Amino acid sequence: MLKKKWLAMFVITTFLTSFIGTKISAATVFQAEKFPFKEMQVQVMPEFDYPEDWGSRDVPSLLVGKYGTITNKSGQDYDGKIEFPVPAMEKGFEAYLVAEFPEENKPEVQRPYDVDKEKGIVSWKPAKAIKNNETYQFVIEYYTKTIEVKDQKNFTYQMINNAAIGQLDVIFYAPMDAKNIKLVPKTANNTKSEYGEELYYYQYKNVKAKENLNFSFSYKKDGTESTMEAINKQQPPNDENHSSVTATDQVKKGTSSSNTEKPLIGIGGASVIGLALIIASVFVYLGLKGNVQTGRRSSAKGANHKPKSSKHPAGKKDQKTSNAEEKKELRKKLLTGKIDQEMYEEEMKKLI
Repeated sequence: MLKKKWLAMFVITTFLTSFIGTKISAATVFQAEKFPFKEMQVQVMPEFDYPEDWGSRDVPSLLVGKYGTITNKSGQDYDGKIEFPVPAMEKGFEAYLVAEFPEENKPEVQRPYDVDKEKGIVSWKPAKAIKNNETYQFVIEYYTKTIEVKDQKNFTYQMINNAAIGQLDVIFYAPMDAKNIKLVPKTANNTKSEYGEELYYYQYKNVKAKENLNFSFSYKKDGTESTMEAINKQQPPNDENHSSVTATDQVKKGTSSSNTEKPLIGIGGASVIGLALIIASVFVYLGLKGNVQTGRRSSAKGANHKPKSSKHPAGKKDQKTSNAEEKKELRKKLLTGKIDQEMYEEEMKKLI
């Protein structure tokens, strides 16, 4: 009789443990539909920049940046991983950055991440649990080698969304000095940045989950110089528009072919984009990328990537990284007008 009681208690305990474990597990399983996007901005940038290990410039780079704000509608606080769709199986796919914005008006903070190529997702765990009905802001960047080189360079971009999006902005940055630009579907919304980049943008509201959008982009461009390299050769425009720091500002202050004065994003989104957006006011981009690249080569790399072997001693490598960061900071100061060209050249000589 005693044995039967112990057996019954064991079965009940096992069942309860299994049930509780399942409930806990379910609470940490990411369900995209329960985390809709309040807003998202996607930037598609052919030949904008090249990672250090890209290889031949005969293969143009395609950089995509996604800036999102999701809302936890799961009914409880969420302390699990975020999963975000990416074209992981596309040629040359390279996840380059995952970061979050833990505080308003504060810089982004990188997060360790994983890429599941078969599922086509990048996943990471936020530093803090996302409270029920509260928002979470993040940015993802990745590169692909999907631009075809013929008489016209061309590529297709598919916007994949596993969750509903309240407001979606998609911006295409034409390479510097690109000609014969064609974009399908056509858009009447286009402008030029202060540095001469052609920007084309789309605005959508209440995009449903799985309502994937498709675009095709083609252009003609001689040479392999990236937009960033071309801009680095320019002096910053000496006018009041140079103070613009978001893509929204650029579109509103630029010469747009559209009569609309409606901003690309709302006030809430502007706080995100103002901090993280890779924008036509490139000095912001330089500052962001400088911090991002340096951070990834140090702490973030250990979490997601195996350190690459180097023939240089560690001391020299650290010094080289430090110099690269200082050079980027100098370029940023030059573009923002904090130092003049003469001072810039003097300081650069010290770092060579």
